[in-house]
Amino acid sequence: MKFFEAIGRTVIRILEEFGHVFQMMGRVAGWTFRPPYDVPEFFRQMVRVGVDSVPVVFLTTLFTGMVMALQTVNGFARFHAESLVGSVVALSLTRELSPVLCALMVTGRVGSSMAAELGSMRVTEQIDALTALGTEPVQYLMVPRIAASIVMMPLLVIMGDAVGIWGGYLVAVKLLGVNPVRYIENSFQFLHVGDDVVSGMIKAAVFGLIFSLIACVRGYYTTGGAEGVGRSTTRAVVSGSLSVLFADFFLTKLLF
Repeated sequence: MKFFEAIGRTVIRILEEFGHVFQMMGRVAGWTFRPPYDVPEFFRQMVRVGVDSVPVVFLTTLFTGMVMALQTVNGFARFHAESLVGSVVALSLTRELSPVLCALMVTGRVGSSMAAELGSMRVTEQIDALTALGTEPVQYLMVPRIAASIVMMPLLVIMGDAVGIWGGYLVAVKLLGVNPVRYIENSFQFLHVGDDVVSGMIKAAVFGLIFSLIACVRGYYTTGGAEGVGRSTTRAVVSGSLSVLFADFFLTKLLF
């Protein structure tokens, strides 16, 4: 009997979490286009999500492109197809690797800070104070963070695409001796901006919505004091990362 009770509690908890997320999504959508607009806070969040994440995104996509080129050259050399390395690296990065890896890294760096910040405000009753003063917490706290994530993620992915392709070029041409002209030609011969690059940007925008919304929801509903803030931060990163991977499958099926 206790086994079934545990299953029931788990199912109820999961459904409650889904309810919180979709309810908050509706509230955020309702408050996004209603004045007043906190433009300075929006730009501050853009810096936090985008500019401050450039180093980690740069390093992640650079070494991903380098490893992709290294593995692909060694594999394609078995049937003398080294000239196609550029196409594989470019398509893999723009379609899949750059959006997903950027989203996972930004989730760990920014999503955790969002959850911790809102969680601390909840347990110290700052959110309750905002409500008492007539300020809508969703509009004041969540809308700038979520909007900034949606706007900045595609820009980070574009940078990641360029850096990753450049990293692949360094390894394939400078280290392994692949013909540079053939590498560059093949990198863009099969790469279509409308199908591959834009689709990756759409993925990135959706991922930005997902991880920022989950992080804000986790922080907003924090309970249990300082220990609860830690739990909310951990759950925000885990839930956000898993949700990104889960959504990636359906977006790939839809876009390609």
